[in-house]
Amino acid sequence: MTTTIEQTGTQTSDDERDVDALSRRAPRILASIADGAAERESKRIMPQKEIASIIGAGLGTWRVPAEYGGPDATLATFFEFVVELAAADANIAQALRSHFAFVETLRRSPDSEQKQRWFARVLAGDVFGLASGETGGVHGVVSTRLTASEDGWVVDGTKFYSTGTLFADWIVVRAVDPDDKPRSFVLPSDRAGIERVDDWDGIGQRLTASGTTIFESVRVDDSDFLVQRDVEGARPRQSPFFQLFLAAVEVGIAKNALADAIAYARGKARPIKHAGVARSVDDPYVQHAVGEMASRTYAAEAGVLRAAAAIDRTDGHEPHGQVEDAAVLAASLEVSQAQFFAIEAALKTSELLFDVGGASTAQRTHNFDRHWRNARTVANHNPRAYKASVVGAYLLADIEPPITGFF
Repeated sequence: MTTTIEQTGTQTSDDERDVDALSRRAPRILASIADGAAERESKRIMPQKEIASIIGAGLGTWRVPAEYGGPDATLATFFEFVVELAAADANIAQALRSHFAFVETLRRSPDSEQKQRWFARVLAGDVFGLASGETGGVHGVVSTRLTASEDGWVVDGTKFYSTGTLFADWIVVRAVDPDDKPRSFVLPSDRAGIERVDDWDGIGQRLTASGTTIFESVRVDDSDFLVQRDVEGARPRQSPFFQLFLAAVEVGIAKNALADAIAYARGKARPIKHAGVARSVDDPYVQHAVGEMASRTYAAEAGVLRAAAAIDRTDGHEPHGQVEDAAVLAASLEVSQAQFFAIEAALKTSELLFDVGGASTAQRTHNFDRHWRNARTVANHNPRAYKASVVGAYLLADIEPPITGFF
């Protein structure tokens, strides 16, 4: 199956793109998305229209810099939105991670012409996907290859974990050139030789379009290549953003599970015979379960927003200078802590939901198990044990986290 979204939303004008305007507009869009999230996930209805409504409302532009006509939101504000988006539909939040990450990477590009070109496409309502990860390669080795042709370059290879690419107008691709040097480039998703396959069969995040993308002798022009700021052997500047996005999705899942627990306890749950109360909401064990869910969710969200502020502090310094290096290291450590706790909170909260309503909460019609399945699937991106371990190693022995892009 190959598909893309239809841009049904009305694009916003310049005076409607400021942060306040987006913040006012978002709750209405997210409420509409939340209404059908459980049913879409249960029936595997891909969220093309919902993603189009987000993009059409300008909610894909939060981090486009002001000098290029964007809202230029802080990361703290942006991640508040991501948490609420994930609470509405964790599949959609995860599907758009690649789009938002491309914007974030572009912000750090040293090429102003490239920024002008691609930020304009973001503001126009284009969606960006990612085809980077592959299966089978040890230590992330990339087998997708660029080769020279008479007209420039061609790329051949197969990518998996292509999150969001089925919904995208453009695909950010990572491959190696004849010198085995990694290169990144942006291709239109409808270019000849590209096939997007809807074959993701994970237990969770079922609607994220995280399946296969195949490149068969696909033309790559010189203008398609991205100019990037990363220095070999240095900590990737965008890594904390990528990782914190996963943590924000986990927090959104926890918030969604908490909302379902409250609604079920108030409207559907019946007290067990020996509870000694007439209503489930008066059962102290139900109250404790909901209170614990709320506390874990609160703390996890606070951690994500604090870590977002730490990433904000990496901006505005000399590229790869001593001050920026220290700020990025600090952000990596804060994000690791936030990510570890967000995963724990989402998994525990998704489990506690079933303590609120008893056996009837397990009925398929409620689809409450989606919270745990989604949380568990997002958690599998990067083992959370390593998040705690790198923080401990730094505090105990001044050992910095690896520069693999996962911290």
